[in-house]
Amino acid sequence: MFSLRAIATVGGMTLLSRILGFVREVMIAGILGAGPMAEAFIVAMRLPNLLRQMFAEGAFSAAFVPVFTRHVADEGLHGARIFAEQVLSVLLVVLLATTIGAELTMPWLIHIFAPGFDAFPEKFKATVLFTGITFPYIVFMSLCALQGGMLNGLHKFGQNAVTPVILNAILVATMWFIHGDDFFVGEALSWSVTLAGLAQFLWLTVACHRAGLKLRLPWPRFTPEVMRLCKLMVPGLIGSSVNQINLAVSTILASLHPGSVSYIYYADRLYQLPLALIGSAIGVVLLPALTRSLRTDEPAAALHMQNRALELGLLLSLPATVGLMVAALPIVTTVYQRGAFSHQDASAVALALIIMSAGLPAYVANKALTAAFLAREDTATPFKQAAIAVAVNISISFALTPTYGYVGVAIGAMVSAWINSLLLAIILMRRGFLTFDARLRRTLPRLFAACLGLGVATWAGCIWLWPGPAAATLQQAIVLCIIIAAGGIAFAALALLLRISSMSDLRNLRRKR
Repeated sequence: MFSLRAIATVGGMTLLSRILGFVREVMIAGILGAGPMAEAFIVAMRLPNLLRQMFAEGAFSAAFVPVFTRHVADEGLHGARIFAEQVLSVLLVVLLATTIGAELTMPWLIHIFAPGFDAFPEKFKATVLFTGITFPYIVFMSLCALQGGMLNGLHKFGQNAVTPVILNAILVATMWFIHGDDFFVGEALSWSVTLAGLAQFLWLTVACHRAGLKLRLPWPRFTPEVMRLCKLMVPGLIGSSVNQINLAVSTILASLHPGSVSYIYYADRLYQLPLALIGSAIGVVLLPALTRSLRTDEPAAALHMQNRALELGLLLSLPATVGLMVAALPIVTTVYQRGAFSHQDASAVALALIIMSAGLPAYVANKALTAAFLAREDTATPFKQAAIAVAVNISISFALTPTYGYVGVAIGAMVSAWINSLLLAIILMRRGFLTFDARLRRTLPRLFAACLGLGVATWAGCIWLWPGPAAATLQQAIVLCIIIAAGGIAFAALALLLRISSMSDLRNLRRKR
């Protein structure tokens, strides 16, 4: 069922994870700043996380969840469990082979993923070591994607949503108790990433056992169903991973300019908060709900869910976009500027955040639009459109980076997100799978007006109330909360005045069985 409660469950756990993530980033920025060991650890964490988001939570989940949900509907839990066991045996072999190959070729991988590090031998060696330590994380997280996909297919979202909290809690605890030079801290954090992956895997193993999904490990065989899943995954590897591919391109190009990897990373962490809370939560809940509706031949219900998902996504992402863009510098200064992180670093991160935030509504819409294809087990179409978007990103980034550095990288990622979103929407409309209903068409202009009011209120607060970068962190935090509250109150007042949405609409955001 696609409901606000399910979205709130996923979003709530994601919020807790992101709060811990903010604590983590604040501690990393304060200890390592934007220096060479910070960039070495960022790359070491980004490479396995990139593969996790592209493969485990991207292509694999996009293909596995609809197929597993179909098995549950057609064959019951027993048949679905047998299918999951077949996938598990093959997946584990592929993961182990990939990890061993990556460990043996790690220096060459870093040459490709961060080519600019070659000019700094100490940073390059640290990156190779740190990434070698963190890379097994992809094994645990891919297994978690299988377990989480089964739980999501049964509409049990809470246990899977807790897993990111475990990662951030372990990293925060590491920095709290471990002290030493930058290299030692980076190495300790790298070991913590892999340890967190093991903890997440064990957590979901227990959750699956309680849900009646205790999996055995049969001899790996490429059965027809496994082969079909693999075929669905190949185009989905890009189709559902545009954001991650854009981040990979950003990292490669940013590595050519000292400090740029850190600027993009810290901006991305702020930008990912609303994206994860809104876009990912909607995508996780919408996909199995759409699959069930289409499986039971309820196209009208599927279309209604699609419109409500877009409406809710824009209702939450547009205000977040305006707030991040208008208050970028106060936000970055309050969160990051201390210790080794200077005001110059804060200004650079704020500029990247402004540009990247402009693409937030597109990324959120992509989650809802892509689900419409995946629910129909069509991974080829999102792949083709994503390939176009990635080509746009690479072209813009390559053209602008030599002159504008990380700013060109941020512009390329933002434009490609909008290109991808528009292409997906146009194709769905041409195929008759998407029609904007009267409620959505009525809501959008009113939503833009309310966001304009939010922007004015936030801008006025930044001009009149912000104490500046030299103020104490506590004073900055209090004023920033007041500024955000003023913008939120202005938006809420205009939303009620313009009748954008009522509380009864939100309470009834669900599909009738």
